[in-house]
Amino acid sequence: MGHSQYHAALEEIAPHREALRTHEVYGLIESVADVQTFMEHHVYAVWDFMSLLKALQRVVTCVDTPWVPRGDPQTRRLINEIVIGEESDELPDGRVMSHFEMYLQAMEVAGADITPITRFVDEIRAGHLVHVALQKSGAPAGSGAFVLGTMDVVNVGKPHAIAAAFAIGREDIIPTMFMEIVGNLATMDRRLDLFEFYLDRHIQLDGEEHSGLAMNMLANLCEGKEERWQECAAVAVAALQSRKALWDCVANQLKENHV
Repeated sequence: MGHSQYHAALEEIAPHREALRTHEVYGLIESVADVQTFMEHHVYAVWDFMSLLKALQRVVTCVDTPWVPRGDPQTRRLINEIVIGEESDELPDGRVMSHFEMYLQAMEVAGADITPITRFVDEIRAGHLVHVALQKSGAPAGSGAFVLGTMDVVNVGKPHAIAAAFAIGREDIIPTMFMEIVGNLATMDRRLDLFEFYLDRHIQLDGEEHSGLAMNMLANLCEGKEERWQECAAVAVAALQSRKALWDCVANQLKENHV
């Protein structure tokens, strides 16, 4: 029953997935300067993905002491595996770092400006609220709106809703979106090698290893309750609409840059 409800949810979000798959932003990335602009906006989504993942880890595994078994063991394994990959992945040269840190290094190599996102993380580390940190760091407006939408789901704290934003709104769509970008990188210069490695890792991890397990996780958390599936579909639609709004902002900036 859960799998059929999952596929029904996917059908509901299909038009929103298609709007992302065919978004004009991919065709506007024509130069290294365009990639820099894209990264300076997108890096905030790389950051808030970790908050979404950690919120999911908190609700489906036990991160408290004293420890007790919590939730479905298969779901625990899925989330813990993803956390290992996202928070401590291995680079080709043997170094280990989070995908966010990898993305920052890829930005530096590509010549993108990391000042705003670095300031944002420093503000978060200093204890400021997310919306304050976004404002104080000078984050792009579209990126800030995207992050706040994600944090709304995180802060409400419903396990099935967080899982839907993660599994359908992020994990399920990321390989398709990133494949579009990778296709545009083939003829560009070597400064984008680390960025391309990052994209390839997401295509590999999200597209090949995690999609089926994510479906099982969502089915387990919904427990066959129709109202939960309906809420999951609504959360996933909102996440995809928020992503499209972010892509719209990037596309607008790229058009301005091309003038």
